[in-house]
Amino acid sequence: MEHPTRKKILFVITKSNWGGAQRYVYDLATALPKTEFDISVAFGQPRRLANELHKVGIAVHPIQSLQRDISFSADIKSFFELIRLFCAEKPDIVHLNSSKAAGIGSLAARIMGVPRIIFTVHGWPFWENRNPIARTFIYLISWITALLSHTVITISDYDLCVAQKMPFIRNKVVRIHNGIDSHMVFDSGKKIRDAFPPGAVITGTIGELNRNKNQQALIEQAKNNPDMYVAIVGEGEEQKTLEEKIRKYNVGDRIKLFGFIPATEVLRGFDVFALPSLKEGLPYVLLEAKVAGLAIVANRVGGVGELLDTKDMSDFSLEQMVKKTIAVYR
Repeated sequence: MEHPTRKKILFVITKSNWGGAQRYVYDLATALPKTEFDISVAFGQPRRLANELHKVGIAVHPIQSLQRDISFSADIKSFFELIRLFCAEKPDIVHLNSSKAAGIGSLAARIMGVPRIIFTVHGWPFWENRNPIARTFIYLISWITALLSHTVITISDYDLCVAQKMPFIRNKVVRIHNGIDSHMVFDSGKKIRDAFPPGAVITGTIGELNRNKNQQALIEQAKNNPDMYVAIVGEGEEQKTLEEKIRKYNVGDRIKLFGFIPATEVLRGFDVFALPSLKEGLPYVLLEAKVAGLAIVANRVGGVGELLDTKDMSDFSLEQMVKKTIAVYR
């Protein structure tokens, strides 16, 4: 008996570093049943996500002009690159992630007649700290993106409520929480412990070094508290700014930047996990910190409160995330 034709899914994401949206794409791309789906991923400049996908044999499509910052010429180029890609690949489903890729990709997919367009919101971008005109413009683009999509997935109830208040969007929105393997194994965190004096109480955070993640708040808090030791794990555009603050306050013996290290290798090195973010969707690292049993201090933004308040982690499993997403694809 012949196997039915596999559905072609093309994931599209702006950046291929290793943040929450990239982790989401990787987890779905590697966990979806290969007997049912033919999977590939398109992204901007090749980075860690591209390398990880290559290791597991998933086809990738670099979109050289696709970038996070607004650039009229680059955005036009990336639009036509996506048009050509959709024409060549003829996907049954285009699954869009991150606001720039989703905005450009949803229009290109509609023009090319892609049968099913899915847009996952990893935290609405208009909550970022911008001037009112910019936020209004970004809200409008987000709304148009949602209109052009057949289904909008939000990863938190918070963002679901926001989407349901948008005109003509309510009936196409579903909430599917991010999920992780609840049986994940954590290392000892020795790399973190060894960087600080014996017996130090270490406050740690993990995430891309950017303004939304707000790691500088921990530096400001620690500068006047000689008993506070801070481990900042991640890489990104704000690294120089954070390094300058550490030098300015002369706290390099108590506050250290570790670069990118997988969360499973460092969480056990923390006594307290801190998430000072100004904007979030539903952060994977907070899920991991909960599974690791750490004390948590966090700003209640986006879906953070839902994680802090829950006692039942069953709805935040990778298995549930994949199962519910497959239902959307079908």
